[in-house]
Amino acid sequence: MSDQASVFDTNRRIRLGFWGLGRGMSFVEMCTALNFDVVAGCDFNPQMRENFRKACPDALVTDNADEFLDADIDAVLLATYCPAHAADAIRCLEAGKHVLSEVTSFHTMGEGVELVEAVERTGKVYNLAENYPFTAHQSYLARRWREGLFGEFMYGEGEYVHEVRGLAYCYGGGMPVVPGDRFHNWRSWQHFHYYNTHSLGPVMVITGLRPTRVVALPGEVALPGYPREKGGGLGGVAPSLITLSNGALFRNLMGGMTGDTHTFRYWGTKGAAEITDKLYLRLGAGGDSPRLPVHADWGELTSLAERMPHGGGDFFVLYHFARQILFDEPAPFDIYTAADVTIPGILAFRSSCEGGKPYDVPDFRDKAAREPWRGDQFAQERPDVTRSSFPPNADRKRVERFNGLMWDALSHVKLVRAYADWMKVADDAEDPASIVAAADRVIEAYPAIRDTFREAIDLAEAYPGSEGAELLRDVIDLAEAPAVLADGYLDQVKRDRDALKRRVDAAAD
Repeated sequence: MSDQASVFDTNRRIRLGFWGLGRGMSFVEMCTALNFDVVAGCDFNPQMRENFRKACPDALVTDNADEFLDADIDAVLLATYCPAHAADAIRCLEAGKHVLSEVTSFHTMGEGVELVEAVERTGKVYNLAENYPFTAHQSYLARRWREGLFGEFMYGEGEYVHEVRGLAYCYGGGMPVVPGDRFHNWRSWQHFHYYNTHSLGPVMVITGLRPTRVVALPGEVALPGYPREKGGGLGGVAPSLITLSNGALFRNLMGGMTGDTHTFRYWGTKGAAEITDKLYLRLGAGGDSPRLPVHADWGELTSLAERMPHGGGDFFVLYHFARQILFDEPAPFDIYTAADVTIPGILAFRSSCEGGKPYDVPDFRDKAAREPWRGDQFAQERPDVTRSSFPPNADRKRVERFNGLMWDALSHVKLVRAYADWMKVADDAEDPASIVAAADRVIEAYPAIRDTFREAIDLAEAYPGSEGAELLRDVIDLAEAPAVLADGYLDQVKRDRDALKRRVDAAAD
């Protein structure tokens, strides 16, 4: 997007630094047209620093946060580890920088009070980079809802169900966490209740309502292959029920499960909307009124947003951040709305720990409402992410392979399970050609599958009883690896594939 003219009618530029160069790199392309000049980047990971250096060769690149914050920058795009966002944002604000923080804003209620008051004290701009409300579908609904098309909001459901087991062991793109026998800093343990803004944020922007009360029940079943944290961490289920400021209800669902879904449903007194692969509206003020798909876009900025990551959402969080800095126009997620969308996740986790006790969601715009939460540090217990997953006397060279091995094994599990499980219902499938394709993927990847499962079994057997061995055993069992490694397995896959392909070809004739 560097070849694009600015979308704003001003020559003023904003000197921007990225703190966290994994997620942060997603924003580089769109900066120039939004009056940002990327002048600095900070990350502890040398590979991420090198990637940033290639993209921004004239920028300062460092692994030292003090050096970064001492640099001549106006604003920071904060993409450090999730539970550290509040403390890192406060450091930026006190260094005189505006802040665009990745989700979520803070990890405890006490941190929330500190962050709100740091923004007020410093007078700097703070925005939350919550991007899900700014897809084409959600943006269209926000425009139409403000026009009164749907009436008053009654009930809704938002879902951010995302199975990300591999990210407990690797950074984005499959880069193993270093050292290789340690888990990811927070994706390996943080409960999904805390990561609640992608499913809750859209209804707040669409309706203009804020959460006022939340309740959640505990769920104890987690997907195999995630580190074993009480309640499931990012591998469990995290539904909550939220009251909004007009008295409507909203079901907020997060979790790591076997079916990723980003479905949204909204019911008003005049009409309803549903986002799946398309946007559907039911208009006519009745349950049996016509339900039809509609085309959605972002309005006048469509040509820019449609080129950007996360369905255009990344463009708009940066756009609103720039507008607030340049023109003092409040963004959808300023510090107070950021608190509104973050707090229900914190209190939902607390509610689930207390058997479903409901909690009122305080409005941190009100100084008196902050006082009961000042200093409150209730949070999920954090494991020691510096611990090894293997015994102290383990062979370092072998256990350093653990994270990369888990990434590969989890990927291969999905291949072999997709083939095996779909073959069981092949006679019922409407598209058996897709099952042929699943078998082809196993055949093509089999040498790598075989080598990965053999290495996983060997490492698990070398250190029985260790945490690493238990997790390797999870994926070995899920894959039914002994059967996959048995003589004749590959020949059987080929026979199944060929027989099913003949049926597909015969049906086509």
